[in-house]
Amino acid sequence: MATGSEIVFEDFFPSMVEKLGAEGFLNELCNGFRLLMDSEKGVVTLDSLKKNCAVLGLHGMNDSDLICMLNEGDLDGDGCLNQKEFCVLMFRLSPDLMKRSRMLFKVFL
Repeated sequence: MATGSEIVFEDFFPSMVEKLGAEGFLNELCNGFRLLMDSEKGVVTLDSLKKNCAVLGLHGMNDSDLICMLNEGDLDGDGCLNQKEFCVLMFRLSPDLMKRSRMLFKVFL
């Protein structure tokens, strides 16, 4: 049971993949990217994250938390997330999807 100060994470991505299929799931990830991106720059920036955090229910996140999120997914080191980096990050943040991908990878070896 969670206490009042504990964050409980429930990973809905696997059930989304089951219901939407792989293509539908990727479309939803892309919709999430468009929701968070800076429409002029076409990427997710620190400013666009700060602006759109309320939409995600992330009211308590400070700049340091948001910078960590950006850095975690920023594969090319430009300080922001393009659509591919965003989708890869979302996939990596799903423990169940990562577990399934590892199992599939072992099957193909």
